[in-house]
Amino acid sequence: MVSSSSIDPVGSASEPVAWLSPDEKEAWTGLVSLVLLMPGRLESPLQQEAGLTLFDYLTLSHISETPHHEIRMSDLAYLANGSLSRLSNVVKRFEQRGWVTRSPDPADGRYTLVALTAPGFDVVVAAAPTHVRAVRESVLDPLDEDDQRALAVIARKLRTRPEDLA
Repeated sequence: MVSSSSIDPVGSASEPVAWLSPDEKEAWTGLVSLVLLMPGRLESPLQQEAGLTLFDYLTLSHISETPHHEIRMSDLAYLANGSLSRLSNVVKRFEQRGWVTRSPDPADGRYTLVALTAPGFDVVVAAAPTHVRAVRESVLDPLDEDDQRALAVIARKLRTRPEDLA
């Protein structure tokens, strides 16, 4: 990381840049570490025990939590934090395995619905304990209740937590 002593603190419009204080730098580098390391910690057990990536699991899980186990692809892409093209590739693979079906949205044919099948529901139910264990071990157990509440507040303030999941 560039330190304040190695470059002239001038912004893009020749305005001074407010360098990070030591506490701000610690907060920022801590967040970056979480963003980069946590997905691997959550994905590894899913890969080993269920043969799923974290994105696979989140996709199936989000569908399973909707009424009638059915959701618009665009909404699912938002919830799973993936592009429509990435999601389409994953859903195509799931269709080939018999885990989901796709159909036009009868309310608005411009949208595509993805629905979880019974075998797909079985996959997510079987993988859920592995995911919950990893979440507890990597995220929740190291934190006390106050830390957990603070983490939820921080996520809300940074708007990284979709309203639908609140």
